[in-house]
Amino acid sequence: MTHLVNKNYEPQPYWCKLPYGMTFKNDATSVAVDSKDNVYIFSRGPVPVMIFDSEGNYLDSWGADEFLRPHGISVDHEDNLFLVDDRGHMVEKRTKEGKLIFRIGDKGKPAERQSGDIFNLPTDAIVDPDTGDIFVSDGYGNSRVHKFNSDGGHIKSWGEPGTDPGKFSLPHNITLTKDKKIIVADRENFRLQIFNTDGEFIDQWHIHHPMSVTVGPNENIFVGEMGPPPVQEGVKNLGNSVAILSPEGKLLERIGGELPGSEPGQFVAPHGIAVDSKGSIYVAEVAWTFWYSRQPNPPIGEVPSIRKWKLID
Repeated sequence: MTHLVNKNYEPQPYWCKLPYGMTFKNDATSVAVDSKDNVYIFSRGPVPVMIFDSEGNYLDSWGADEFLRPHGISVDHEDNLFLVDDRGHMVEKRTKEGKLIFRIGDKGKPAERQSGDIFNLPTDAIVDPDTGDIFVSDGYGNSRVHKFNSDGGHIKSWGEPGTDPGKFSLPHNITLTKDKKIIVADRENFRLQIFNTDGEFIDQWHIHHPMSVTVGPNENIFVGEMGPPPVQEGVKNLGNSVAILSPEGKLLERIGGELPGSEPGQFVAPHGIAVDSKGSIYVAEVAWTFWYSRQPNPPIGEVPSIRKWKLID
C-alpha cells in the first residue's frame, strides 16, 4: 500500500475548549457523535462523560464515580449512548443526559478469562439502527463478539483465541456498515475482520495495529492505528495515524505524521474514533498511557488527547 498522508483533511489545533479545572486525566479513551454533531468524550478523568458542540464548546458533563475504567462509547440511532467499561465488565445504555436505561453484565464481576462468557474486559459496542441489536467486542479478557437484542438479551457469540479467520487476538473496536457488515478491529492480529450480523466470516484486511474503527457518512472506513512495539520505536510510517479505506478495503489516505508526537498534525495513540455528518474526524487518544508517560521528561499538566481533523472543502 502507498503511504498517503494528509491529502483531504487538515488538523484543527486546540479544537476542544476544556473548561478550566476539568480534565480528561490525559486519556480520552473514546469519542462519539450524535445526530446534531455534538461530540461525546468518554475519558478516565473525574467526570468521565463530557459533551461539546462541533466547534469544541463545552455543553455538559456527567458520570462522576459511576464507572471503573471507561473504554468505549457509541451513539445509537435514537441518540442514546452505549458506554463500555472494561474493568467494570459491563456495557450501559444511557440517555444523553446520563440516565441509566439498562446494563449488560454484572458490574465489577468478570466472567472467567477467555471462557467466552459475558464479559471479561469488554472494549466497544455498536447498535444496528434497523433492529436495535447490540454487538459488543469482548476484548482484553475474552476473544469474542457478543450479539444482544435491543433489550440486552443475549442472542449469540462468536470467536475464540487464534489467528485463523474468525478467531481473535484482542478484538478492540467494532463498527457496522450500512449493508450490515460487522467490522472488528482485531488489534493484535493486525487486521480488520468482516462478518455478517450472524457472525459468519466474510473477509479480512491487513492494517497496522488497528486500535479503533468507524464508518463515515460516505461509507468509507476510518481506522486508528497504534504505533509499533518499543523495539521499533522511532521507525517511520508504522502506525500512529488514521487510515481511511474504501468500503471494499482499499487504502485511500492516511492522516497524521510519520512519527508520533504532540503537534496538531500528529497522533500518539488513536484509541477511539468518530466521524460527523460533515465528514470531520474526531480522535480520542490514550495519550498519557501510550506515549507521554514513557518519555524521559514527561510533561506536567494536561496533554493532547482529543483531536479534530476537518474535511477540506
